Amino acid sequence: MRRRRRPEPEAAAEALGLIGEMYAQEQVIRDKKLEGEAKLKHRTQHSEPVVAAFWRWCESQCQRHDLLPSNPLTKALKYAMARSDKLQVYLGDPELPIDTNHLERALRPIPMGRRNWLFCWTELGAQQVGIIQSLLVTCKLHGINPHTYLVDVLQRISQHPASEVLQLTPRVWKDRFADHPLRSDLDAGDRVTSDNVTHDRATAA
Repeated sequence: MRRRRRPEPEAAAEALGLIGEMYAQEQVIRDKKLEGEAKLKHRTQHSEPVVAAFWRWCESQCQRHDLLPSNPLTKALKYAMARSDKLQVYLGDPELPIDTNHLERALRPIPMGRRNWLFCWTELGAQQVGIIQSLLVTCKLHGINPHTYLVDVLQRISQHPASEVLQLTPRVWKDRFADHPLRSDLDAGDRVTSDNVTHDRATAA
């Protein structure tokens, strides 16, 4: 029986060590509360050399004669190197995080609720669910109440110029409309009912 070749534990440890150093620099940035140009300067001085060392390490590993194309490490290296530009884009923009883990965590309810999405009936319905989920997550990332946002936009969109639809995206909407959002008639009814209940309780007391 042919013995299956194990992954490369030493090489994997080297890769994780370099990646860990990248994240260590991000922790330094958070600890020092660096923003803007100061954050970009730190990444240039400390993170960029580590990233460059990582890519050099990847290239050296790909030149190894003992690594077959079917080896899991070879596949991982090829995958990473094909996306090198995208993986290091954060080095040139202080507003970008090193990864998208926060987005993946925010979107976790979608795969967790996979059985619920069976009832979308069509691919178009599933696509609309994805759009709504993306809007809800984006609202949360910007500190926007999703209910307030949707109530406002669904009323505003019929009168809003199609050429300026960007203004209705959560990030821009927050700056333009969040201070005075449109309210639903149902919300007004709920407030009246709540006020009446409070008044009755105060009177009874």
